[in-house]
Amino acid sequence: MIIELQVRRFRCHQQDCFKATFVEQVPGLTFRYGRRSQGLHTALRHPALMLAGRASARRADAFAVPVSRSTLLRLIRGLPETASPTPRVLGVDEFALRKGHVYATILVDIETRRPVDLLPDRRVGTVARWLADHPGVEVICRDRSGTYAEAGRLGAPDAIHVADRWHLWKNLAEAVEKTVVHHRALLPEPPTSPPAPLPAVVLPPDAAGPRRSGRLSDRVREQHATVHGLLAEGIALRVIARRLGLARNTVRRLAHAKDPDELLVGRWNGRASILDPYKPYIDRRYAEGHTVARRLFMEIRERGYGGQEQIVRKYVH
Repeated sequence: MIIELQVRRFRCHQQDCFKATFVEQVPGLTFRYGRRSQGLHTALRHPALMLAGRASARRADAFAVPVSRSTLLRLIRGLPETASPTPRVLGVDEFALRKGHVYATILVDIETRRPVDLLPDRRVGTVARWLADHPGVEVICRDRSGTYAEAGRLGAPDAIHVADRWHLWKNLAEAVEKTVVHHRALLPEPPTSPPAPLPAVVLPPDAAGPRRSGRLSDRVREQHATVHGLLAEGIALRVIARRLGLARNTVRRLAHAKDPDELLVGRWNGRASILDPYKPYIDRRYAEGHTVARRLFMEIRERGYGGQEQIVRKYVH
């Protein structure tokens, strides 16, 4: 469809006017500096919001409206920013702009599950200033960070602080795990006996280093027994570290732990692994004397394992 449109053009007679000429705009059809109609401009904005740059450009090209992804992103940036109302229940958490170096803060309306604002850092003053500038927050949902706790007390002193669901589950899981390990001697034996564990090996003091049994837990127990045996003979931690070939911090942790299981708490994060269905087979083959990770990897791959050899090697060694 072709639209023939006649509009008036105005000229400025001022010599210092940098515009010099002006064209009349038709409401609802044209806009200044626009190369498409207002209707098409609005129609392109919808897929840009839903699909972002490249995907929305491909969708527009399928409808015979070729447009670049940069143009679609400019359409999104040109939208007016609507002021979000101050949420009653505010979620506060940090996120990494550069992991381990630069962190910022995200604020979320917990009731609508929509982001409210992004703060450039996670300092007490920045968060407290935002809360003071946006009165009305009744509940602050956060982790156990002391920074956000102090910011909430300064910026919203009347707000109630609660822990979010994820951190509640995380803290509960850690507390249960530590309690079970601490009182494991009081737990009844399971009805079916598990496979016999690998025999623990305690090295003599003059050994070059702790012998690896092939499993992390077994290795930690062996190192723990060896270190405590040398401590009982009155040998210093520095000498033990040099004799066993371990870092001094590692020897210090082994020496301070009354039980090796204390060192294993927190190493397992509870997430399922692709190797889990094959671990009983690996344990059985390892107990039979087959300790080469490459060979074990080839065997379980023939049985359907689709993961990497590195996972098997890490589990075995």
